[in-house]
Amino acid sequence: MLGFISWTASLATFFILGILLFDMVSDGFRIMMSVDFFTNGPEKAGRAGGIAPILVSTMLVVGIAIAVSIPIGLATALLLSEFTRRDSQFAFFVRKSLDILAGVPSIVFGLFGNAFFCVYLGMGFSILSGGLTLACMVLPILIRTTEESFRAVPNEFRHGIAALGFTKTASVFHLLMPMAIPGLVVGTILGVGRATAETAALIFTSGYVDRMPESVLDSGRTLSVHIYDLAMNIPGGDRMAYATSLCLVLILLSMSFLTNIIAKSVLQRGIYTS
Repeated sequence: MLGFISWTASLATFFILGILLFDMVSDGFRIMMSVDFFTNGPEKAGRAGGIAPILVSTMLVVGIAIAVSIPIGLATALLLSEFTRRDSQFAFFVRKSLDILAGVPSIVFGLFGNAFFCVYLGMGFSILSGGLTLACMVLPILIRTTEESFRAVPNEFRHGIAALGFTKTASVFHLLMPMAIPGLVVGTILGVGRATAETAALIFTSGYVDRMPESVLDSGRTLSVHIYDLAMNIPGGDRMAYATSLCLVLILLSMSFLTNIIAKSVLQRGIYTS
């Protein structure tokens, strides 16, 4: 009975994904196959033209989010798993804070990013503000998954490397970090997926401008915001919204597959047993 329920739930999930993909492909594939779609900017408020500046803005925002969140997330996960006691009040407070932050609606992060990064720090509506706001959203998921990966390493391994005379720092870099790669990959994929598809937080931080950004201090429109604008505010923009949605889904799938291939390649080279 349990197996039947599991198979039914899995097939239902696959069926829903198939319907969404079919809907996007049937309405947006022909537009997306045009070279101009990827090389030109939006025209006629997005009803025509392409998404070149939208793609650039999206990559910049996501790149900033990843570049900021991974070092902070990795360091925090190491602190919680290796340098503090599991039952300490400090670790308990940090974990509960992360769990609460993981459930905070994205629009709340957007209001925070607008108040802190845009107004208080004077960055204004910019790609940098959007990237830093998304980094705050990614951190809870990234830290928790990476911490659990560190804790999944058997204590016998730690005792063995300590018996060989390795310092704590050496054990982190030669044992824990390589063995935590799967968890870091999972956290990164989940975080990047959320960041790339985020809309509410970016409306208040990176802005709506659809021109090609010249720097990270320029305002920029991401793919998710562009889809929202085409679908909700632009009459006749549905087909371009479908094409942009299909492009966004393909980017997410490509990033997921690429990250998994890199992780498997690293593990097959034996780095995690070094």
